[in-house]
Amino acid sequence: MRLALEKRETLPFRIHLLLPVGAVGISFLLSFVPILCAGANPFTAYSYIFYGALGTKTSIVETLVKTAPLILTGLCAAIAFKSGFYNLGGEGQFYLGALTAAALGICTGLPPQTALPLIIAAGFAAGGIWAFGAAVLKTKFRVDEVVVTLLSNYIVIYVVSALLDGPLKDPRTMWPNSPTIMTAARYPLLLGGTRLHAGVLVAIIVALLAWVIMRKTTLGFEIAATGANPKASAYAGIPVIRTVLIASFLSGGVAGLAGVGEVSGLHYNLIEKISPGYGYAGIVIAMLGELNPVGVVLAAFLFGTIITGAQMMSRVTGVPVFLADVIQGITLLVMLAVLILTSYRIRVSLDHLRGAHIKRGITTEGTEYTEYLDADLRR
Repeated sequence: MRLALEKRETLPFRIHLLLPVGAVGISFLLSFVPILCAGANPFTAYSYIFYGALGTKTSIVETLVKTAPLILTGLCAAIAFKSGFYNLGGEGQFYLGALTAAALGICTGLPPQTALPLIIAAGFAAGGIWAFGAAVLKTKFRVDEVVVTLLSNYIVIYVVSALLDGPLKDPRTMWPNSPTIMTAARYPLLLGGTRLHAGVLVAIIVALLAWVIMRKTTLGFEIAATGANPKASAYAGIPVIRTVLIASFLSGGVAGLAGVGEVSGLHYNLIEKISPGYGYAGIVIAMLGELNPVGVVLAAFLFGTIITGAQMMSRVTGVPVFLADVIQGITLLVMLAVLILTSYRIRVSLDHLRGAHIKRGITTEGTEYTEYLDADLRR
C-alpha cells in the first residue's frame, strides 16, 4: 500500500473561514493533556484564562496592550510570506525598532513637536532595512532567507544586550536598561489611569493599510502573484525581484513599529527582555490568519487573550503560565496540518499489487475476504 498526496479542487470560501476556528478548537482540545498532567481541570483553566483577559476593564486594557505588538509582528510575517519571502526575523526587527526608539528618545536635540513622528519613521526604517538586506541576499545570491532571517535575530538581540551593558546603560541605576525617553517621544495614553496607549491605534491603522494594499492596489496583486508563482509572474511582466524587495522592507518595517510601540507606549526605555517572543508568535498568528490582515488581527487578539489570561489561570489553578506557549505551538502545528489536508487529499494506492493472484472467499463466520497471492512488490 502506498500513500500519496493528491491536489484537491479549490474549497468554498466558507470552508476557508472555518479552518482557523477548527484549528483553534482542536488546539484547545489537545491542550487538555498538559493541563490534566498539571493536575487541573481543563474547563476551569480555560474559564480563568478568558476571565483573566476579558473579565474586567483592567484586564481588557491589558489584553489590548498585548494584542498591539502581536498584530504588527503577525502582519510582518503575513506580508513577507504572501510574497514568497519567508521572513523569520520578526524578533530581530522588533528589537531594532525598539533600539531606534530608545536611542532617539533620549536625544534632547529632537524638536518636541516632531520627535514622535521621527521615531516612528526611524523605527520602521530600521526594521525594514534589516529585512531588506536578507531579501537582497535571497534575490541576488540565492541565499536561503529562512536561515539568514532566523539567525539574524540573535545578532540583533546580542548587540542590544551589549549596548545596554555599555553605551546605553542608564548611568543613574546602572541596570542593563536605557535611560527613560523624553515625554515628547512617548505615545499618548488613550484612557487615563491605564496603560492603553496610542500604539494600539497605530497597530489597527497599519492593519487597515495592509488590507487596502493587499486587496486594492497593484502592489498587493504583484505580491500575491509573486508568492503564488514567481516564474509565471515574471513571464506576465511582474518585476519579481523588486516586488520581493518591497515586501521585505514593508514586512521588517511593520515589525520595527511593534518595537517602537513597546518603548514609546509601554516601558519608556529599552530593556533586555523587552519581547517575550512577539516576533516568533507573529509567525503563528500569520498562519492562523491565513496571511490575511483581518485574520491576523483576530488571531492576534486571541493570542493576546491567552497570554494575558494565562497569568490568572496560573495563579488560581497552579498550571504553569507557559501553557500559553504550548497552545501557540500546538495551534501552529494543527493549522499547518489543516492547510495541507485542505489543499491535498491522501490517496491510498495499491498499484504495487498489480499482477497478483487474487483469492476471494467467505470465512466460517460468513464474512467475505480478499487475499493477494504472489504479489509483485516492486516499486
